[in-house]
Amino acid sequence: MAKDMTKGNPGKTLFFFAVPMVLGNLFQQLYNIIDSIIVGNYVGADALAAVGASASITFLFVAIATGLSIGSSVVISQYFGAKRYGEMKTAIQTVLLASFVIALCLMLVGIFGTDAILRFMQTPQKIFSDASLYLKIYFCGLVFLFLYNMLTASFNAIGDSKSPLVFLALSSVCNIVLDLYFVTERKMGVAGAALATDISQAISVVVSFLWLCTRMKKMKTQQKSRIFDLHILEIVCNVAVPSMLQQSMVSIGIFLVQRLVNGYGEAVMAGYAAATKIDSIAILPMVNVGNAVSTFTAQNIGGKKPERVKEGFRAGLLMSAVIGVIVTGILLVYAKVFVGLFMDSSSNQAAIATGIEYLRVVGLFYALMGIMNTCTGVLRGAGDILWFLMVTLINLSSRVILAYSMSGMLGAKAIWWSIPIGWGIGFAIGFVRYLSGKWQKSSLIE
Repeated sequence: MAKDMTKGNPGKTLFFFAVPMVLGNLFQQLYNIIDSIIVGNYVGADALAAVGASASITFLFVAIATGLSIGSSVVISQYFGAKRYGEMKTAIQTVLLASFVIALCLMLVGIFGTDAILRFMQTPQKIFSDASLYLKIYFCGLVFLFLYNMLTASFNAIGDSKSPLVFLALSSVCNIVLDLYFVTERKMGVAGAALATDISQAISVVVSFLWLCTRMKKMKTQQKSRIFDLHILEIVCNVAVPSMLQQSMVSIGIFLVQRLVNGYGEAVMAGYAAATKIDSIAILPMVNVGNAVSTFTAQNIGGKKPERVKEGFRAGLLMSAVIGVIVTGILLVYAKVFVGLFMDSSSNQAAIATGIEYLRVVGLFYALMGIMNTCTGVLRGAGDILWFLMVTLINLSSRVILAYSMSGMLGAKAIWWSIPIGWGIGFAIGFVRYLSGKWQKSSLIE
């Protein structure tokens, strides 16, 4: 059900909204995690390295979809908080159409540009063909990726974080079954892993879309909605374009770091691939608390209740810090076990050692990452996009610069240590902006 977050206890509201988001995104990450575990164990470490090398490229396209969904979610949330349901429905329909067109264009770019990108990344010849095949099949399903992100953003914007959780659970089960079938039974290797992801996302999109249509019909309003509205698209673009640029820059940063990782050989690449998969799951609870804070902020800014945002911010900080400490403890104890899931420990000891080292360095600072994300969640939800963009880009650029500049002295260790330093810089800037209170004047809707 839709949840009006302009009412009730802010901390309690935020908590029960965030929990399904955390669980839902854990299911979403299972797509890539299961691909990697099955590929690493049934095909080999070289195949795992190929999927890992592909991840930094696919993230660029995921980042564009994420940026578009961020912009859309903020605008939809503000209309919902202001009780302007007709314009809210128009916004949802407009962004779904826009995302479909953008995805088609990027799909073609991805399919025909794959080999050139892999060559630029200095992908080792040993894994080049597998990485190329995985990416081309993955790009065929890009439309499903974009539409699912937009549908999930729409549900979250109206305070419904439970429906995406159900759809992702269904999709993840499909992905597991199809992975096992294509990779272990049909012996399709990395192609089977990519195909399983495409089919699972397609199923999730169809079910999500039908359910959203049902939900929208039940929301009665005297104001008629329109299939497409250029003015609302312009409002969405005011947030979406900077967000897409920000997310794209993040992916370019990851792309550049992957290029640095590739220079250390297949063992480091495989260890890094496994560690970053684990890391992506470990940080999800803090990321989703930040996303929940963003939606909470947007609804209350739309409802002209900025004082509730401050209460939600404090609750978000506490949640992020507590979760970060718990996740750090789990990861420090079980790092070796988790990395060992991705490959045969007897024949890949160097790769496993790399993965463990990454997790034990980065994992120490998850609480810091969480509170940084809570700060940026407020800025994003309020529509203070330029500052949101500034915080994330400075965080990213400092990480890339430090990784390259320290690599001569620390080797691959420079990559791990640059990450928490970037988080610290991002938090400092975001918190100063929050304390200024100027974000309260950044509402996107008139």
